[in-house]
Amino acid sequence: MEAFVRYQPGRTPLVLDSPHSGVDYPPDFQPACDLQALRLAEDTHVEKLYDFAPALGVAWIEALFPRSYLDVNRDVTELDVGLLDGPWPGPLETDPARLGKVRLGKGVVWRCTDEGVPIYDRKLSVAEVQQRIAHCWQPFHAAVAEAIDAAQARHGYSIHMDCHSMPAVSGPFSTDFPGLVHADFVVGDRDGSTASPALSTRVCSHLEQLGYSVSYNHPYKGVELVRRHGDPSRQRHSLQLEINRKLYMDEQTLAMKPEAARLQAHLLSLVDMLLATDPRTL
Repeated sequence: MEAFVRYQPGRTPLVLDSPHSGVDYPPDFQPACDLQALRLAEDTHVEKLYDFAPALGVAWIEALFPRSYLDVNRDVTELDVGLLDGPWPGPLETDPARLGKVRLGKGVVWRCTDEGVPIYDRKLSVAEVQQRIAHCWQPFHAAVAEAIDAAQARHGYSIHMDCHSMPAVSGPFSTDFPGLVHADFVVGDRDGSTASPALSTRVCSHLEQLGYSVSYNHPYKGVELVRRHGDPSRQRHSLQLEINRKLYMDEQTLAMKPEAARLQAHLLSLVDMLLATDPRTL
């Protein structure tokens, strides 16, 4: 795969991806805001929390670029054309239900941060956006699809977990629920359309038994990665898992806290549970 994406194939039915933890800021980005504002948008350290996965034979896909540069958890049609210096040559999303993130400034290319800070003081050329899609979005989704195809071919089913983190309190431009105090975890399956609800319930119960507060499909149901790659009718189960950053890091300094080791041990237990689960039997 391209250098913008790290892909480690697996041998188990489980596929993990981290689309928003990238910290390699490409030189063509040229944002108008300072780096700290952009870094607060990262799912910081998520790749470290799951660094045990490849040794277990779990496929791992990681975006090395930041989400503020290109968000692979949006469809390429979810584009804010007001950012562009000319007409977009491809199709654009028209369904109001799919355009909520674009209205918040969080399309496939972000207009602003979660706090509403403008990212650009210029128009982006159509060519540079097309290049970001070609170098970042396409190889990332290709890797996820390849890993899921391989898992299902080998085992007859796949479980895909899209790994994220979230601030302790929702920012004014991050969701439709600004100021919401988040649970420790949010499990999303787009109301049972991307994974078996029985599997999602098992994930929620496992985390609750470990002592965490868990919300199901609120305020994060899962977006493009689970929508595109999950199909429970074909035994392809995709879940989005959000972790509250207060559990493992200082949200201002971005430093990991000692509590991260305990959280990682619990994530390992979750992965072990998923490896022992055949969703066809639930």
